[in-house]
Amino acid sequence: MPQLDLFAAEPVLPGLTHGSALVTDADLPALAAAIDAARLAPFRFQQWTGLRLTVSYGWHYDFENGRVGRAEPMPDWLLAVRERAAAFAGLRADALVQALLTRYDPGAGIGWHRDRPVFEHVVGLSIGARATLRFRRRREGGFDRFALPLVAGDAYHLTGEARWDWEHGIAAMAEARWSITFRSLTDRFARSLRDA
Repeated sequence: MPQLDLFAAEPVLPGLTHGSALVTDADLPALAAAIDAARLAPFRFQQWTGLRLTVSYGWHYDFENGRVGRAEPMPDWLLAVRERAAAFAGLRADALVQALLTRYDPGAGIGWHRDRPVFEHVVGLSIGARATLRFRRRREGGFDRFALPLVAGDAYHLTGEARWDWEHGIAAMAEARWSITFRSLTDRFARSLRDA
């Protein structure tokens, strides 16, 4: 199996698209302030409470009960950001039905995970401190690994192999960082809603 070239100028992982300056530097402080003004709460996973603060719109996933459910509609300011994110990913804006706002205070990160299987496309926007979006995929004898540096205003889109075959995460950081993650529903889950 070929190894990934981690030292290429713009490394490529199938199903991962990276874009710079989705949002201008002038707009970043207002986005961070809008996230801070939202009803953020500590992220909870079963009995564990994370250091990062989050709020979901459109849909949310309850990690304590293992269920997806409807959440408050996206506020107007977030709909404008969704338009840009959808255009970047080549999707209709209304396909991105879920938004997750996250504030990572110093010392916070996010461990290895795959997004919940009810969600299909994942489009993220990085705000604040530089971060490295890390990827890993289990193979015999260990892991294939891949890293994507992110600066404020960068966006990424996960689909296909990068979305379903690789785990991703961000190591704890010394500085504050904010993110906005938009997701679409899988066709299967969307069909189950229509058939209910």
